[in-house]
Amino acid sequence: MFKSQQHTRDVFAPAKLGMRHNTLRKANSKTVMRAIGFNPGVSNAGISRISGLAPQTVSAILLDLEDNGLIMRGDAVRGKRGQPATPISLHPHGGLAIGVEISWTRAEVLLLNLHAEVVQSHSLTYAYPDAHSLLDWIGERIEETLGALPPQRRKKVLDVGLAIPADLGGGMSELYAPEEQIALWREINPKAELARKTPLDITVFNDGNAACWSELIALSTPRPASIVYLLASDFLAAGIVGDGELWEGPTGHGADLGSMLVHPEGGGPLEAHYTASLLALRKTIGGNEIFAPFPPEWTGEGYEEQLNTWIAASARAMASVIFNTVTVLETPLVIIDSSLSRELSQRLATEVQTCLESLPVRRFVPPRVSAGKNGALASAIGAAELALYRRYF
Repeated sequence: MFKSQQHTRDVFAPAKLGMRHNTLRKANSKTVMRAIGFNPGVSNAGISRISGLAPQTVSAILLDLEDNGLIMRGDAVRGKRGQPATPISLHPHGGLAIGVEISWTRAEVLLLNLHAEVVQSHSLTYAYPDAHSLLDWIGERIEETLGALPPQRRKKVLDVGLAIPADLGGGMSELYAPEEQIALWREINPKAELARKTPLDITVFNDGNAACWSELIALSTPRPASIVYLLASDFLAAGIVGDGELWEGPTGHGADLGSMLVHPEGGGPLEAHYTASLLALRKTIGGNEIFAPFPPEWTGEGYEEQLNTWIAASARAMASVIFNTVTVLETPLVIIDSSLSRELSQRLATEVQTCLESLPVRRFVPPRVSAGKNGALASAIGAAELALYRRYF
């Protein structure tokens, strides 16, 4: 979220490009899984056309995937010219992953299937994350989640995707957390601690990147190849998908758009984190301890004037961040979400669109702004999706 180390490599440095037969087979299998996953109901011939693989190769891979329970075949579609086509889809429980989010005021543990459906979920809210107990709670919820599954389905859970900010300890100072806790989170390795509590493979993702990926998957087809994503949470989480690739950067915490400088009315420059976030909303209401954390269903009742002030200021800040970003990336779609209610997220997205359209910039065509769908669950969902994607797709 804040500062990151510099990592540099020669773009022309030799890479391991050679592929053994088994590596090629795995690559082709993942290509077929992508064709099915993003085109549910596609036929064998359709997979061959999408993937560029020979029909015989596709048929052999489909047999393997079916044996492993990853796909299922529907009833043959008759009445059209040529041979009847059999629709092929991912088996929803052919692969499962656990998504975990650790944030400044909330933790989430959920189980996700290959259809991106949340099967189980557990939430915990707090004024700040307690390093002494939080990872134990997460480990217990993972075991509880696994224990609730039938044995055959339990075997399908191989991965934990962990979504976490780049500098959890640094942000805790803004929440008046005890110095002891701040120091602990700066020293602790959450992945290593969780690895002692579960045998599952653990992959760490930036919380904004994971949330961005969850919204990309939630889009209806055809999905754009590039999007910009902003999530008004404790701070301003963000992510970028460019040409179909999640832009994680060399440290895994790239696309930190919340650290862009904006100029709030009557002040600035200031990082967007301090204008377009729930931290800023708490300060607008009148104190850092009020509604810490905000419940997702909070509607602002009783605080309408302060809420309107925050939405207007947040939208202006987000519009500045978006303008600077899409000027470079030419992104056609921006997704705006928050950890608040769906209604408030939609209001925020609408106001951002208005601010973009009113910018006094020549030759600027504002991107389309859409409200997100996953809200407070976005990071945990995205972490599980990314773990599944990298294993199977």
